[in-house]
Amino acid sequence: MGFLVKFSKKKMEDIKFYLNVAVENILEGKIIGFPTNSVYGIGGSPLNLEVIERIFRIKFRDPSKGLLLLVKDLEEASKIAEFNETALKLANAFWPGQLTLILKRKEPNIIPPEISSHQKTIGLRVPENKYVLEILKILKQKGHFGGIIGTSANYSGEPPAIDGTMVAKYFLGTIDYIMDAGKSISKLPTTMVDCSSKDLRFLRIGKISKEEIEKVLKDND
Repeated sequence: MGFLVKFSKKKMEDIKFYLNVAVENILEGKIIGFPTNSVYGIGGSPLNLEVIERIFRIKFRDPSKGLLLLVKDLEEASKIAEFNETALKLANAFWPGQLTLILKRKEPNIIPPEISSHQKTIGLRVPENKYVLEILKILKQKGHFGGIIGTSANYSGEPPAIDGTMVAKYFLGTIDYIMDAGKSISKLPTTMVDCSSKDLRFLRIGKISKEEIEKVLKDND
């Protein structure tokens, strides 16, 4: 049975304990539910193959679709992915934020290939949500990889959760720890672009528009 913690409108110093508990859960190979500035997510350690397989299973998600990662900063991202010039421009412009980049995996890699369905790419972003960033910061400070799996909190094909109560309706019996910080700021998914080759590909348009991305690339030429 999972554990639901509500801390909407509380100050960061008042919830540090609960964020440290989340980190402990991650390091113990457990799965947590958490807020982002788009929809709620579930995740855990991307280094743990059992966690990866469990997330696919409880979401009823096709393993061929892969899972995305949330990382603390560009330094952590650069440990597992290759950044070309375009990717660096976009990361510097939009991270932390609502942009997911699909990049070439570095080889060898600490992240099991099952995360990205044995493809040569990996998807990641630096989130702007203060709670998730603090969790990633604590992981990094403890000497661990500052990244977690970040996939939407829903069964595959169902609407994503927009608050902790909705996460609990989906997963209270199947995940270990849920953090409820109130309603999502935005119900839009992140924008996703593939920077793994010379030609940029837009895979999904969310809060950040195609025009905003094209402007950044044009202004930095």
